[in-house]
Amino acid sequence: MATESGAPESWGVGRITGYLERLGPTWLAGAIAAGPATMASLLVAGASFGYALLWVVVLSAILGTVGQYLAMRLGLLTAAGLVSVVEDHLGSFWAWVLVVDAVLAAGLAQLVIMKTVADVSATIAGSAGVGIAALSDPRLWGVAWALVLALGIAGGGYRLAEVGAKLLVSFVVLAFVASVFVVPIDPAAAASGLAPEIPAGVGGAVVAAGVLGGAVHITLLTMQSYTMRARGWTEDDAGLATFDVASSMLVAFGIFSLAVFLVAASVLPETGADPATITAIQAAEALGPVAGEYAAWLFLFGLLGAAVSTLGGNTIVPPYLLADKFGWEQSVDDPRYRFAVVTVALVSAVGAFLEGAFFELLVLVLAFGLVGTPFALAVILYLLNDPAVVPETNSRIANLGGIVLFAVATVLAGEFVLEELETVAEPASAFVVAFAVAMALATVGLAGRYVRERLGTA
Repeated sequence: MATESGAPESWGVGRITGYLERLGPTWLAGAIAAGPATMASLLVAGASFGYALLWVVVLSAILGTVGQYLAMRLGLLTAAGLVSVVEDHLGSFWAWVLVVDAVLAAGLAQLVIMKTVADVSATIAGSAGVGIAALSDPRLWGVAWALVLALGIAGGGYRLAEVGAKLLVSFVVLAFVASVFVVPIDPAAAASGLAPEIPAGVGGAVVAAGVLGGAVHITLLTMQSYTMRARGWTEDDAGLATFDVASSMLVAFGIFSLAVFLVAASVLPETGADPATITAIQAAEALGPVAGEYAAWLFLFGLLGAAVSTLGGNTIVPPYLLADKFGWEQSVDDPRYRFAVVTVALVSAVGAFLEGAFFELLVLVLAFGLVGTPFALAVILYLLNDPAVVPETNSRIANLGGIVLFAVATVLAGEFVLEELETVAEPASAFVVAFAVAMALATVGLAGRYVRERLGTA
């Protein structure tokens, strides 16, 4: 029996089955969250500090769920994209700040993910002994994948590549989950990792920020409203949307994160691999207890699958936000949107020419994304507490969860920025610090506006 909204009255088998058949929007976010950057951050965290960052891994799943729930709720209550809601209620300036914040985070991620795709493709070709020297050149693979990306997404044919990529990811995730029952995990040492502490030594703050940034990222938050609109969800689907968020981020993403981290913390420190220069082949040793001699191949193809799948989803983020800002149709039927997609896809080839190990760059790009996330959270909380924006403002519990999420993200992002200050003379560090200052000023300005409005209506 159903309620007036069409949803079953009680939590029975029929209701759960109905929900499972309609899941989607947050699972797309979860698929991006469980991408190569998060996998790299978890592997580096385990290899570098053992179980010491387990508390961040647990928090990432919980707080990632809170973040997506808040973004989901705003999307359902406004029935519009996040950028257009900000434009209508806060003004064009704040909409542009949000767009620039998200596009920078997504753009840098795009370059590093492409580098990952290109490097792993070249490694696989070289290890397979193809015999063609050019196929071992990551730059060639970067250009090739950029063309595939542009033609595939603009023409609607990239979905097949993403389906195949997700199957590869599923295999490697299952291998990590199976490894949890095989590797010698130390329960006492793991339990000690639940105590909140940033490990001493170089990179502790960066890795912690990278782990949290995998689940709490401005890209995931901003895209939630658009993916729900694409499915046609409304306020009547609140129960389904909540189930979608909890099952994807808290359960599926949580299991993925814990499995990868626990296996890495148990196996990789014993291999003697240097976390600062760890390679995909060395990281594959984490799957040795389950996959044996096939561990390297399984890990390489799984990592490639995660990168290819995330690359496609991340490519449409900047075009979606720009389309919402300028009022374009968010479809390749609109030539302006299609041009933006093709441009992002082709420019991503530059990533294959970046210097450095992609494992290290993946962690850094998530940490950078976390720096811009508190502003997006502040925007979402602002709008959810404005009765002129939503018909039902946030509950105290929802606000408490949002404030805790904001505080944790701000602290870990701040730790990362403080570490970057030590090398601020370098261009990359200077850019991170400048970006952090700009986002901090924007967040303070937004908070000031909210206080003035509340005082004005008091």
